Order: sequence, then structure tokens, then C-alpha cells
Amino acid sequence: MSERTVVHLVRHGEVYNPEKVLYGRLPGYHLSERGQAMARVVAGFLAANDVTHVVASSLTRAKETAAPIAAAHDVSVMTDDRVIEAANAFEGQQVALSTFLAPRNLPLLRDVRRPSWGEPYADIAARMGAAVTAARAAARGHEAIIVSHQLPIWIARLSAEGRRLWHDPRSRVCTLASVTSFAFAGDQLTSITYAEPAAALLSDATASVGA
Repeated sequence: MSERTVVHLVRHGEVYNPEKVLYGRLPGYHLSERGQAMARVVAGFLAANDVTHVVASSLTRAKETAAPIAAAHDVSVMTDDRVIEAANAFEGQQVALSTFLAPRNLPLLRDVRRPSWGEPYADIAARMGAAVTAARAAARGHEAIIVSHQLPIWIARLSAEGRRLWHDPRSRVCTLASVTSFAFAGDQLTSITYAEPAAALLSDATASVGA
């Protein structure tokens, strides 16, 4: 029997963002009080798992989400910017239809398949795939956690499932504080499962302003 290794891709919790801007990779965006509660719920959800390796992007919201998870397993949080939020030309602008359709921004919408407004989906898939491979190697025979962001996690899943990378953002199955788990037998991916342990905290949360 091949060794079983699981890599869990965890999306960060809700961010304090009263201005409702697309914060992307901007510094200084912390978890809200509800986001901190989400992080604790995810830590509890994974507490009984055999986690030996925890990584997060360098963005504050990812590190803050990873902290209670790592503490529950007495491991340190490693930084891996292969799992950072996708680059986006709309970063720092208010999230509203009028923003996206403003004349100055229309040229950014010319190609939804690449996409023309940000980091190519193929590049995101490549870096996330490399990060999952590294985490699997570090936790071989055990479980690893990667705390990342909605778009990178969704692209990693689409790529692993052999699906088309370009998509309607509304179709993403990756809520705040969700857990997308890649299970491997040796180096072979055997299953992908999805859970929303913080679902009870999602009803009126800010779902994806910056992801």
C-alpha cells in the first residue's frame, strides 16, 4: 500500500474591510473579529488530523488564519508565496460594477480566458501545483495545511481535476474558511473533497472582496 498524504487548502477567514475595496496583495488587511472566529473554527475542525506541516502566504489574513491551526498541532507556520493571492489590476479599487465598467478599465476586460486583468490562470495553476507538491513532500505519510486565497485554491482544484481554468467567478466553490483537501496515495492524487466548517458564520459575511 502506498503512503497516504493529504494536503488541505484552507481559505483565510473574513477580512476587516469597511471600505469594500479589492485589497488583493495590499498590506495591512487583518481578519475581522468574525474572521478570527472562523480561524478558530477551522483549527478545531482540523485538530484531530495528523497535521505535521503548515504553510501560508505572506499576506496578513493568511498568516492570521494559519496561526491557530499551527498552534493546535504545535508546529510553526512556514511562508510560501507560491500560494499568495493572484495579481489583479483592479487592486485597491472599490468593488462595484461601475468600477469594472468604467471607461478606463474596459480594456482590462478584453480577454476573460487569460484573464487580461490579472495574473494568467496557467501561471496560478503552475505555482499552486508546485506548492502542493512541496507540502506533500514535507508531510509525506501525514497531512499538510496550505492557507491561501479563493482564486488560487479554485484554480488549483480546476487544474487537478483537468477542468478548464477560465470560469465565472460566481461559480467558485471556495467560501471563507473552507477546506479543499487533496488526498494522495504516494504521488498519485486519489480524491478531492470540500468542507465548510465555518458555514454557520457565513450568513452575512463579506464573501470575496479581495479573496
